[in-house]
Amino acid sequence: MKVLVVDDNPINRLLPVVWLRRSGCEAEECVDGYGALERLNEAVFDAVLLDVSMPGLSGIDVCRRLREAPATAGLRIVAYTAHATPATIEDIKAAGFDDVLIKPITLEQLLRALSL
Repeated sequence: MKVLVVDDNPINRLLPVVWLRRSGCEAEECVDGYGALERLNEAVFDAVLLDVSMPGLSGIDVCRRLREAPATAGLRIVAYTAHATPATIEDIKAAGFDDVLIKPITLEQLLRALSL
């Protein structure tokens, strides 16, 4: 499985990338929403772990764009956020995310959310 991990905070990218690689997955990193869209246009991924709150283009905006594009409409997209208010979770689900992970996460939560 090939997973793109998108978060503007390097620490928040490090742990999932290490866990995914140790679990036998290919994992790449992006620092923002624009970079994620560019990378997803260049290569095929099985899933995206996508931070919701990023400067510039939010994870919610990225998810909506991915759902609108035929090439990525069926991509598994998991929200990765520290913001767990009911209103935020509703916005996340409405944007088209397949699952929501609340930071900090565990390895088991990560693998389950990505359907590994």
